[in-house]
Amino acid sequence: MQYLVTGGAGFIGSNLAAALLAAGHRVRVLDNFLTGKRENLAGLAERYGDAYELVEGDLRDASATRRAVEGAAYILHQGALPSVPRSVADPVLTNEINVGGTLSLLVAARDAEVRRVVFAASSSAYGDTPELPKRESMTPNPKSPYAAQKLAGEHYMRIFFEVYGVETISLRYFNVFGPKQDPASTYAAVIPRFIKAVLSGAPPTIYGDGLQTRDFTYIDNVVQANLLACEAPKAACGRVINVACGERVSLLEILEILYGLAGRRVAPRFEPSRAGDVRDSLADITLVKELIGYEPTVSFPVGLSRTLDHFRRIT
Repeated sequence: MQYLVTGGAGFIGSNLAAALLAAGHRVRVLDNFLTGKRENLAGLAERYGDAYELVEGDLRDASATRRAVEGAAYILHQGALPSVPRSVADPVLTNEINVGGTLSLLVAARDAEVRRVVFAASSSAYGDTPELPKRESMTPNPKSPYAAQKLAGEHYMRIFFEVYGVETISLRYFNVFGPKQDPASTYAAVIPRFIKAVLSGAPPTIYGDGLQTRDFTYIDNVVQANLLACEAPKAACGRVINVACGERVSLLEILEILYGLAGRRVAPRFEPSRAGDVRDSLADITLVKELIGYEPTVSFPVGLSRTLDHFRRIT
């Protein structure tokens, strides 16, 4: 079966591509390498031969998306310019890629009669409402341009299903982490930043008081959810579905676990909270279990240990 992974050189996309190839599928990756890394795809061509194909192109380029979509049965749309702080700093560019690029891809998918598009949505769409856990039936309340852009993508997915008959599913990821996540980026996620700091002996930076909580989701769980979404019953199409573990942990608790795993303690440095950041997040994962048969297989402590081991090997 032919899969297209947009943003396939990124953290999530490259893990998806590797998992699909290992399962015997044919995989085409589309990436413009604005944030994706070639090293994330290293060895795939040599190992899988003609089953793997790289198309270097931009989602905003209609001709590039048409080339990438041709012959694909499933599209796993991970391509985006990620990060809340980045969207606050540059809302125009992030909108062009995250909204305009998504629309360009959907038009190409419609015209090519692709079987299904699975979209990487974001829990940031919920905003900072105090009600927990976050349920898909709640009214979205995005606090950042990135959150608004991901919400717009969800609406386009639903509209293309209802108007054009393109089967789409939006998976709202909750704070994905794991190997291949970039700790060096200006907009790096908190877990790779913490790990890099603890391993090097530098003070980890915490924005705010460290008591904010997240439903951190190890990458293997996200890969599983995407593969299940491709084969889910049509009743799941046009829907928005949480993907998480249904548990939350604070930033200070993460550091305590890391201190124990790393065998060293480095006092954190506290900075003011950042614009657009959400205070607390926790997913209700009832719907994802019912609609696509998902169950998280890797717990947060196990995922954190695996991620730390990965970064130890590469540093």
